[in-house]
Amino acid sequence: MFNPRFIYTLGLWLLLPYALFHLLWRARKQPEYLRHVGERFGRYSVNSDKPVIWLHTVSVGETRAVATLIQNLRERYPEHQILLTHTTPTGRAASEQLYGTDVLRVYLPYDYPFAVQRFLRHFRPRIGVLMETEIWFNLIHACRGYALPLLLLNARLSERSAQRYARFPKLSRAALHELHLIAAQTEDDAMRLASLGNLAVPVMGNLKFDIVPPPAMLELGAQMRERFGDRRRVFLAASTREGEEALLLEALTHADIEDLLLVIVPRHPQRFDEVAALVSQRGLRMQKRSAPEPVAADTQVILGDSMGEMFAYYAACDIAFIGGSLLPFGGQNLIEACAVGKPVLFGPHTFNFTQASEQAIECNAAIRVSHADDLVHQLNVLFHDVDRLKQMGENGKRFVSESRGATGCAMQHISLAMNHALYNELISHQEKSAP
Repeated sequence: MFNPRFIYTLGLWLLLPYALFHLLWRARKQPEYLRHVGERFGRYSVNSDKPVIWLHTVSVGETRAVATLIQNLRERYPEHQILLTHTTPTGRAASEQLYGTDVLRVYLPYDYPFAVQRFLRHFRPRIGVLMETEIWFNLIHACRGYALPLLLLNARLSERSAQRYARFPKLSRAALHELHLIAAQTEDDAMRLASLGNLAVPVMGNLKFDIVPPPAMLELGAQMRERFGDRRRVFLAASTREGEEALLLEALTHADIEDLLLVIVPRHPQRFDEVAALVSQRGLRMQKRSAPEPVAADTQVILGDSMGEMFAYYAACDIAFIGGSLLPFGGQNLIEACAVGKPVLFGPHTFNFTQASEQAIECNAAIRVSHADDLVHQLNVLFHDVDRLKQMGENGKRFVSESRGATGCAMQHISLAMNHALYNELISHQEKSAP
């Protein structure tokens, strides 16, 4: 009988040389990709002497999104060890910064059956939680074989991703049915997931709304603002992607804004030097966040070359542009900026945050711009309307506050899965003890 998962696995084996080359290629700018390579094939040196609750958070955004969930898990299951798995070094670094030694962290192995089996045998998690759009066919199948409840929470699936999965209907449907539970961020996400798997998908909301700005980051933001200068008008370009910085720098040459200070924080740290070179080529006076000297009055650009300080950058700015949206990357998380009470601008491409973007616009917390020149026009308007700036910030705070609650839903789903796992363990123990 035709087995689509076998064909999928065969394709993975054919791609193995590419996977190794990918690590080497990414390591050119980010050497961390060559650390812990064995973990990507199921070889681990860390262990836990406690029962493990496993969460897979791919990169920075997902790792930060589970902060409140991890706090709740610690309180409810203090006798368990939380294990975070990542795919990117930046996600792993964010985990270290946010959670320290309170959690274990490793890379999730590539989706080869042997590597997945090693991972599950080594950590023996009691339950597993995949975040957002992580559908790994061999991993899901192996968890089902171990009677390990595996949940897909905070799930989102863009129209573009749904179309890709729909090309492999049998493979996708089988994987979705082998998951213990799926809970989606929005009704649209739930409908797309349901159509792929022919199953019911509840809506839980978005965990990103439950993040509370850390007081330490707000204090750091106040210090940044003092360093930038209280009289400067600070425009933050947050989580920018390839090609967007050039568009912004070109458009801002036409801005009629006195004492404007542009703060650019690239999405990926390996691009810090690239963006610094781009600013220098344009003859702009630039300083780096990492430099200790005070910000000079004639400095035009601050390069945010630091990790884990996004809340502080938001707290220090007057207006925030959310990168990844001016060009078709799908956008980044706008919720953190709203939570800090800052007016938000983003471009036409927000398919990764469709509902949150539209809701922010509807409550007048955000403005969508069509291109870089339109962005500069909106900056000119907003910086000359202080009352509107303040009102947009207040609207953003209210928008986030009214959208909270996903963590409670996630905890209910996890608690039920934990009870299911304990029941399976009890039955397994009784069967092994039977004469």
